[in-house]
Amino acid sequence: MRRSVTLLLLSVVCASRAAAATIEWDGRTFETVNVKAAIVNLRGEQVLKLERDLQSFPFDPTREVETVDDRHYLRLKGFDFTDGIFEVKVLSRVQQPSPFPRAQGFIGVYFRAQHDDSAFESIYLRPNCGRSAIQAMRNHSVQYFALPGFKFAELRKEAPGLYETYADIGLDEWITMRIHVAGERAELYLNDARYPSFIVNKMKGTSRAGTIGLYVDIGTEGYFKDLRIISSIHPAQGGAR
Repeated sequence: MRRSVTLLLLSVVCASRAAAATIEWDGRTFETVNVKAAIVNLRGEQVLKLERDLQSFPFDPTREVETVDDRHYLRLKGFDFTDGIFEVKVLSRVQQPSPFPRAQGFIGVYFRAQHDDSAFESIYLRPNCGRSAIQAMRNHSVQYFALPGFKFAELRKEAPGLYETYADIGLDEWITMRIHVAGERAELYLNDARYPSFIVNKMKGTSRAGTIGLYVDIGTEGYFKDLRIISSIHPAQGGAR
């Protein structure tokens, strides 16, 4: 049984590598990791569209935790940093028909992502939760997780409410995500807010340096524009800690 699981994981990794492609966007080169990427026109603007590639990384509703929050993102090539500030505008819609009835428009960013996809930190949004009539759902609007070992389910079990929070966000609207990364701390500022909407005081990941990625998950049409790297400390300057 263990051998079968190992072979399955290896086949997923190989499929990911075989399907990898590059795309040029805003003067930068990105590489697909289990996502489909295209430049499209949205409301008169040229923006980046991402959807999860379910052929290269299948979703299994009977193994939901194992097949979400994983290696499915668009990776910025040729970039490394340890600490810094970056921002991007995101907009998400739920695919119709959706492959997952409880899709929430999952969209966000990875950072300190290793170039072999073995480790990264992430903050992402569930915009469909933001204006739910159920408070418990609203409290899941923003999520932190880290790979390996700390997906949303593990973090909810370990520290309920600490790694996710409420935000006034919704589907089909542009949301600015600005991320401040410093040491073990990350802060998310939403829509030009003066103060952070979400703080991770002690990140759980093992990666101390890496690149930036753009993330979508099951059932999401994700759109991105205006990626800005505002400041960064590169490994050669600050050193990986």
